[in-house]
Amino acid sequence: MAKLAVLTVLLALFGSVSCQSSYGGSPTPTPNTPPPSIPSPPSSPPAATGLRVGYYNDKCPGAEAIVRDAVRVADAGVKAGLIRLFFHDCFVRGCDASVLLKPTDGNPQPEMLGIPNLTLRGFEVIDAAKSALESRCPGIVSCADIVAFAARDASYYLFSTTSSGGIVDFKMPAGRYDGTASLASETLPNLPPPFATAQRLKDMFAAKGLDAVDMVALSGAHSVGRAHCSSFSDRLVAPSSTSSSNDTASAMDPAFAAKLKGECASSSSSTNTVAQDYRTPDALDNQYYVNVLSRKALFGSDAALLGSDDTARLVHAAAASQWMWQVKFAEAMVKMGGVEVKTAADGEIRKTCGFVNMP
Repeated sequence: MAKLAVLTVLLALFGSVSCQSSYGGSPTPTPNTPPPSIPSPPSSPPAATGLRVGYYNDKCPGAEAIVRDAVRVADAGVKAGLIRLFFHDCFVRGCDASVLLKPTDGNPQPEMLGIPNLTLRGFEVIDAAKSALESRCPGIVSCADIVAFAARDASYYLFSTTSSGGIVDFKMPAGRYDGTASLASETLPNLPPPFATAQRLKDMFAAKGLDAVDMVALSGAHSVGRAHCSSFSDRLVAPSSTSSSNDTASAMDPAFAAKLKGECASSSSSTNTVAQDYRTPDALDNQYYVNVLSRKALFGSDAALLGSDDTARLVHAAAASQWMWQVKFAEAMVKMGGVEVKTAADGEIRKTCGFVNMP
């Protein structure tokens, strides 16, 4: 009865759940399957207008498998980068592959040169998949869809490395067109900074049609990849005696801060990186939420999740149930993939992902 009570609380915190299978397994991840008292999730969440699962089945058979093969051979760091690439793409001008556009004489400062995007990774995976797809189906598969598929596939492979043996396994609707504009100046106003407060995070996600549940679930991507020391160096200093109670409560664990300070110390510390999750650095799992609760997460924006009652409850719920978190993560990835998608009316299918098509 006690376990059932806990699960009931988790369901109430996270709301309804939905997840789907795309790799041939059951809709519910294993072995972290819910007990019989929890209803099985619906077969699919609502897709954004114009997007649908299996979009390329008749247009370019095997398209998703080609992307999956390109992602599979990438190392864990690049796989983590592909999830971040998707996020950074969707939060600026929507999921339109605008983050992939390279500098040109006509546009010397595209998104990829914006300060938050200078450390993005995974471009070579997208280019490899696009090249293979153009050979098979010229002018059919958008770069925006490749980015979305690659993030889904990276999630699958990174989660499958967890000790639980479970998987993040979901279908990604497609049908996005590629954008033709990209401005570095739009990155800072749209991408949440590492020092954001809980309210700022909620406001920035809400501007993209994503709620607090989506925001907390997607924050779990901080369980993989590496972070530059310069992005959290301010948190390595212990709060002063005059600091507010809020600053003290959100401060990093002193012993952990000292450890990171040693790892980051060098003559060029601004280029140093550390694992975002010190416990399971290459596994996409709910360890991140345990780290947040123990004050061993890197960014101020991570600690800020405990600064608001609603997000703090969601952190506790995600830390308590890996199954619940992975379902909500999958649902949030699909939802984010529907942000401001382009259509044939305002987009194109690029021949190469780094440049818009010539007139």
